[in-house]
Amino acid sequence: MEYKLLNTIDNPTDLKKLSVEDLPLLSDEVRHFIIDVISSNPGHLGASLGAVELAVALHYVYNTPDDKIVWDVGHQAYAHKILTGRKNEFQTNRQLNGLSGFPRMSESEYDAFGVGHSSTSISAVLGMAVASKLNNENQRKHIAVIGDGSMTAGMAFEAMNHAGTTNADVLIILNDNGIAIDKNVGALSQYLTDIRTSRIYNKVKTSIWNILSRGKKYGPNTRALVKQIDRTIKTGLLKRSNLFEALKLRYFGPVDGHDVVRLVQLLKDLKNIPGPKILHCITVKGKGLKYAERNQTVFHAPGVFNKKTGEIMETPCKTHIPKYQVVFGKTIIELAEMNHKIVGVTPAMPTGCSLNLMMAKMPHRAFDVGIAEQHAVTFSAGMAAQGMIPFCNIYSSFMQRAYDQVIHDVALQGLPVVLCLDRGGLVGEDGATHQGAYDLAYLRAIPGIIISSPMNEVELRNMMFTAQLEGMGPFVIRYPKGRGVTINWKQPFAKLTPGIGRLISEGSHLAMITIGHPGNFVLEAAKVLADDNISFTHCDIRYLKPIDEKLLHQLFKSHEHIITIEDGCIKGGLGSAVLEFANLHHYQANIQVLGIPDEYIEQGTQEEQYKLCGFDAESIVNVVRKTLQSKPLLSNNPQ
Repeated sequence: MEYKLLNTIDNPTDLKKLSVEDLPLLSDEVRHFIIDVISSNPGHLGASLGAVELAVALHYVYNTPDDKIVWDVGHQAYAHKILTGRKNEFQTNRQLNGLSGFPRMSESEYDAFGVGHSSTSISAVLGMAVASKLNNENQRKHIAVIGDGSMTAGMAFEAMNHAGTTNADVLIILNDNGIAIDKNVGALSQYLTDIRTSRIYNKVKTSIWNILSRGKKYGPNTRALVKQIDRTIKTGLLKRSNLFEALKLRYFGPVDGHDVVRLVQLLKDLKNIPGPKILHCITVKGKGLKYAERNQTVFHAPGVFNKKTGEIMETPCKTHIPKYQVVFGKTIIELAEMNHKIVGVTPAMPTGCSLNLMMAKMPHRAFDVGIAEQHAVTFSAGMAAQGMIPFCNIYSSFMQRAYDQVIHDVALQGLPVVLCLDRGGLVGEDGATHQGAYDLAYLRAIPGIIISSPMNEVELRNMMFTAQLEGMGPFVIRYPKGRGVTINWKQPFAKLTPGIGRLISEGSHLAMITIGHPGNFVLEAAKVLADDNISFTHCDIRYLKPIDEKLLHQLFKSHEHIITIEDGCIKGGLGSAVLEFANLHHYQANIQVLGIPDEYIEQGTQEEQYKLCGFDAESIVNVVRKTLQSKPLLSNNPQ
């Protein structure tokens, strides 16, 4: 496609030079540009295709960057980036040293607020609006664009509840497409569906408005009469009052979110209406690409795909080795068939974490609670209090939102909730907002909790088996994004006693202590170091809490060099635990801690991030060589 209009636009000032009649063609060009780039450079496709007209209309009407637009989650913001000076860099999206996959304040003055996790936009925009008023910047406008999936999180309700009590000039745009990654669930989703599908209500409302606004015989009370009748038909035809107006937000809509000309007219009108208000826009996730419209979950972030046929290109390497997520999804079904107390819980990520497999086979025992991590944990705690064994699967970076619930509602009461933390460690292209860097550290501080991390798929299965055994209590299993290392992973279950690690190899030069998947990097490094006649002891500690103190005593008594390796922040995790142990028992070994440094790791591939953080196989080899270069090589015989 020739981008005749898009090629003339480097920023919103250029956009405003177009006529309103040009905007549908521009929207088509932006949409095709996104498809062209994302088909070969993977990213979040579907949501951004559905928000193209919104981005065009908002930047056409509002005076950005002075007016502030916050794009909730950020999955929907590609058109925004393209229109705000990043078109020529867009092919670097989600790549190392390239554009972030989400809006970032440090990347562009047009990115009013950094996003990545859901449901933050209304709170942020309300804060900006209040600050603008305090700073006497009363002409500035503030807009939050929030997807309907994000509306299920408590934070969005908290923000709307507050906004309704203020006179802040805030516009909330509800980008309603009926789906987050998987189809939206819950009463709010059903309520929005009722509004979308109640064409009778919208037709009656329009007709009554037209009749009464023309009639002069009603006198000065006409407007009040229209409002009263409007409330009556909403209640009568929808069988309920309007939720948003109950929160004192002026409600407008629903409207077609792909009619860019109409959106421009509406936004111009709304600019002149003071106070908090909401515009309900109906959009289609994946709009403009028929394969994405038909299969919205798959095309949320499809990877490399053929834009003509819709075929998704599988990475040929290791396709026969399953992802950790798939092993979880298949294993929980096996365990649930063995133990009727087991249930599954996830906050809006059934496909991502593979709980959808259990939902299909045992729908009465698997629960998608929507984007609501705090609720997911306490909901699980409630079931555990009544004798169930919930496996609550939450992405590591999202578990941060439920930290209080883990402490107060699960651990403090000793309830047998199994917290399965998917995407633990570095996650690749999603970057800083999604790194599962902190779970080992923030969970280790909680009394009475078991923290485990499998080195491979077999250990994942066995940790899941162990977690559901009687008497275990709160049990954390964290595992990484992506594929494992084992083809023959479906082996008979075996108990892995908490607090007991394993020795993989024994050598004389130094000891390496690993937790989780990075143990495989050590296995790769061992092959290289063997050529240098360097042998070392490798311990897969398995459990961060309780940690295997007997094994640690053994290692410290026989080695003067200890290296710890973890796919987590170096402050507070495995390395810190080993250092604390050495200090407590007065060991004098040289201890080096490898892991995620005390900084935010931006987008790139997982392999690039491992190397950047210095604990990939090559980095491990270099650390070992440097450690031993000034020390005479000892015997290869184990001590």
